[in-house]
Amino acid sequence: MDLDYSAEELSFRDEVRAFVRDNLPRDISRKVLEHRRLHKEDIVRWQDILAGKGWLAGLWPEEYGGRGWTPVQAHIFDEETAALGAPPLVPFGLSMVAPVIMAFGSPWQKEHYLARIRENKDWWCQGYSEPGSGSDLASLKTRAQRVSTAEGDHYIVNGQKTWTTLAQFANMIFCLVRTSTEARKQEGISFLLIDMRSPGVTVRPIIMLDGEHSVNEVFFEDVKVPVRNRVGEEGKGWTYAKYLLGYERTNIARVGASKRELVALKEVAQRELRNGGPLAEDPLFAARVAEVEIELMALEMTVMRVLSARGKAPGPEASILKIRGTEIQQTLTELMMEAVGPYALPFDLEAMELDWEGERVGPDYAGPLAAHYFQYRKVSIYGGSNEIQRNIIAQLVLGL
Repeated sequence: MDLDYSAEELSFRDEVRAFVRDNLPRDISRKVLEHRRLHKEDIVRWQDILAGKGWLAGLWPEEYGGRGWTPVQAHIFDEETAALGAPPLVPFGLSMVAPVIMAFGSPWQKEHYLARIRENKDWWCQGYSEPGSGSDLASLKTRAQRVSTAEGDHYIVNGQKTWTTLAQFANMIFCLVRTSTEARKQEGISFLLIDMRSPGVTVRPIIMLDGEHSVNEVFFEDVKVPVRNRVGEEGKGWTYAKYLLGYERTNIARVGASKRELVALKEVAQRELRNGGPLAEDPLFAARVAEVEIELMALEMTVMRVLSARGKAPGPEASILKIRGTEIQQTLTELMMEAVGPYALPFDLEAMELDWEGERVGPDYAGPLAAHYFQYRKVSIYGGSNEIQRNIIAQLVLGL
């Protein structure tokens, strides 16, 4: 694999870097680089800027309004935007449900939903996990019964989803529902696109260890969903769900963000003193930083290999990316906490706000690190826990 960028790719990198420097609002980049709290308005504002440039869906094929970026261009975009403090793109619409609609959706779904995703008009969330149906997702119980009315054919949806990320902001949810109890459990599942503003949809917050409201429970009580909002065939939702999960697990690798955090870790290690010198010069700490940097380099090359499989959805190899990517993310947060030592102990949620002017204990960069650390405890669980990913690798990659 050629790891050197071509002249065209270097030109693209310069274009991305210049655009982000000129257009990314300073307050947003500070929040990202300083591990502060991002609000919905921050994310929408940045994604609107990218949509105006035509870069929000740059990796999409041109036939669906994208730029048809190569995997290398997509990697460059991810790396450059992350390095300069851009928020991560919300993936649920752009890189999760959109590929499913492209591959399996009806002409109407492609025309209607893809345009709205590309233009940042919808905020999507994912309705997969349920109480008792997380790792064993095929056991889900949310039921959709098809009925015919004067208004047309509908599904009536009843059930509950949990751990639904950012559902409090979403106006759309792609949802796995059970449309048959007669077939084996994987074959009785369908894939629905549901308007979160429909009567009968209720969102309740789940507050996480870091004190943030980032996940939710979503309840459906006699929610009417037009049949035209079913993706593909009835009972084939499990197939579409697996297709989507390959994209999700590849996205979770987050190489660009980890490279930014590695730079930040090195800077902190230079500032923090141990035994009369910078922590960066401590042999044991330096060895741990070097180890995670090597692992990140290997992950980056593996991600590029997976993305280079043009025209092919990520397969079970995406589980490797998910495991290593999340382990690296967690290691970086752990090393950052160790670097600042006791200054990481205060856990004040107000310190997560950019304009907070309270009394600080220790350097400015230490205040938000405890919440940042807690936030990353969950990354090895969502998208399919790392234990389940190892089973997938054993069965589908190694053939054990």
